[in-house]
Amino acid sequence: MVGEMRDLETIAAALTLAETGHLVFATLHTPNAIQTIDRIVDVFPPYQQQQIRTQLSLSLRAIVAQRLVPCSHGGRIAQREVLINTPAVANIIRDNRAPELTSVLQTGRDTGMCTFGKHAKELYKEGQIDKETYDWVKEG
Repeated sequence: MVGEMRDLETIAAALTLAETGHLVFATLHTPNAIQTIDRIVDVFPPYQQQQIRTQLSLSLRAIVAQRLVPCSHGGRIAQREVLINTPAVANIIRDNRAPELTSVLQTGRDTGMCTFGKHAKELYKEGQIDKETYDWVKEG
C-alpha cells in the first residue's frame, strides 16, 4: 500500500513492484482516471515516458477515481469513475492516445467501467443524492 504517489521515485517503485507480480494499491490526487495515467507518465523525463507507458499498460489492473459529494440523507457519499485495463485500454495507454479513453469509459459498462456521470445517475435514481447535487456533479 502506497499512501500517495507524489514523486518519481515512489511512482517508479510502485511500477516496479507491480511488474514483479506484487499487488500494489496507491493513491494519487487527480480529478479523474484519465488524468491519473497522464500524471504517472508525466512525472518521468521525456526520454523515459514511452517505457513507462509500456510498463503501465502491462501492470495496471484498474483505476478508481472518486470524490465525495453531498448525500441526500446527510453526510457525504462517494461518486466514482472506474477504468479497467482491458486490452483496448492497454493499447491506448501504450500508444499515448489518452483522449480516446473517454469513449472507452463510456462504452465499457460490460467490463465494469463507469464514468462519473453514469455513477451520478445511479446515485440519483437510488435516492442517494438529490436533483441539485446530481445536476452539479453529472458532467464529472
